[in-house]
Amino acid sequence: MNQESQTGILPSQELNTAIESQFISSAQKILDNQIQPASIDLRLDATAYRVRASFLPGDKSTVKEKLKNITMHKIDLTNGAVLEKGCVYIVPLQERLNMPLNISGMANPKSSTGRLDIFTRVITDKAVEFDRISPGYVGPLYAEISPLTFSVLVHQGSRLSQLRLRRGDFSATDGIAFTIDLLGFEVGQKENRIVGYRAKQHAGIINIENINHYKLEDYWDPIIARNDKTLILDPDEFYILASKEAVSVPPDQAAEMRAYDTLVGEFRVHYAGFFDPGFGHEAGGGVGSRAVLEVRSHDVPFVLEDGQMVGRLVFEPLTNVPYMLYGSDVASNYQNQGLKLSKHFISEE
Repeated sequence: MNQESQTGILPSQELNTAIESQFISSAQKILDNQIQPASIDLRLDATAYRVRASFLPGDKSTVKEKLKNITMHKIDLTNGAVLEKGCVYIVPLQERLNMPLNISGMANPKSSTGRLDIFTRVITDKAVEFDRISPGYVGPLYAEISPLTFSVLVHQGSRLSQLRLRRGDFSATDGIAFTIDLLGFEVGQKENRIVGYRAKQHAGIINIENINHYKLEDYWDPIIARNDKTLILDPDEFYILASKEAVSVPPDQAAEMRAYDTLVGEFRVHYAGFFDPGFGHEAGGGVGSRAVLEVRSHDVPFVLEDGQMVGRLVFEPLTNVPYMLYGSDVASNYQNQGLKLSKHFISEE
């Protein structure tokens, strides 16, 4: 079968072809390390707009037109600037699209972005939903950024989001259920088993370019397993927890953690729900990797129980096996992970 007639997520080699064909372009050179096995990292441009509220432009307006009425002030990111928690920013991205009619796009926060509780979504001109790029779209891309727990220092070129491209349509199946682990991985250890972390409310700024830099205890409180195997989620607190199940994504597929469903409880799980080909798979040097879950309760306290279902993992085929795999050909911070914070914190492993 001709590769261009196959449906599915485009792998790394087809993303490179898309760049050569200029349906992904940038005024700045697109770097080789932006290309992931089944996605491309998107870079912030030089200006952030502090806005009064989140918005969608709707099918008759551009983002630039909407910004005229909702912008409070501009921030220069050339040499870095702090995006404060609790505020909403719109930042043009360096990449723009000239999409074929048979290609659509889906964006999501990068894993490290989600683990820092930075609520990030991609917007296009005339968009009626976030993180979705319509077939045939021609125009710029923007990131909506709202740090919820930590204020963050970002720069022109910082990467908070990634973009996947799909040829054809995909009908999701029910997927595989994920459950929460509140026992702890070290089942032989009887006391002080850490099952998660709760973010400190008034911690310092995090420079997202600083890797393996910050002390865990300055930003997080460990959560110790309870005898009753429960955890009460407090409203507006942010938690890092982990699944009982280990994920293994074959080289010819990608996987996505489906969004929060009100039917399973009053909480949201997993901002950054995309798993690259090779994640946790032996072909990428993995032996099964736990899904680290970014968790927020909403309006009321909510009791989580060990083994409770918190989401579903949906697999989707690629058009072809990528030339690179997560964990082997691509530098990986989270292959073979257990309960792991973002790469910005000093590893205790």
